[in-house]
Amino acid sequence: MNKTRLEAFSDGVLAIIITIMVLEIKVPHGYQFADLKPLIPKFLSYIISFIYVGIYWNNHHYLLHGLSKVNAKILWANMHLLFWLSLIPVASGWMGEHNFAQPSMTLYGLVLFLSAIAYFILQNVIISSEGENSALAKAIKKDLKGRISTVLYIVGIVFSFYNEWISGAAYLIVAFLWLIPDKRIEKVFAAKD
Repeated sequence: MNKTRLEAFSDGVLAIIITIMVLEIKVPHGYQFADLKPLIPKFLSYIISFIYVGIYWNNHHYLLHGLSKVNAKILWANMHLLFWLSLIPVASGWMGEHNFAQPSMTLYGLVLFLSAIAYFILQNVIISSEGENSALAKAIKKDLKGRISTVLYIVGIVFSFYNEWISGAAYLIVAFLWLIPDKRIEKVFAAKD
């Protein structure tokens, strides 16, 4: 299998994830602006989740950019990532439906944490397949942003039991860390191309 098929499938799944998330926001029955107020938590959870899915889509593109061959390990590691990402609409919808209540913040953090672990696994499977001298291996080196993100997810999950604001702040900080594409990868692949 070539990487184009893997990219197309992954892009399709991520597009469906975003579509499912937006369908969670129901049109209000009234016609006044005040009728939109109950949708604010759902819309906020949609925004943060949309950003997260966009970050994964963007970084996934760069992750697969330098891939020369696809093997079964890469396919299954990619499916593992897509599985966790596919749970974002459920966690996001529950969070928005219940005004960012403690259990929903815990679940959201767990889904984000497990998605990050799955991404890390996919990244390492690709590096293992491509070799330690591959462009991706050179670009990743010491993944400080990845380590900081993991710590912040754990902080967010733990604090979701005590203070939803701190939990939410931890998740937002991770999103802001990754909002700008990883320059290390862009530089290495720009030089390679």
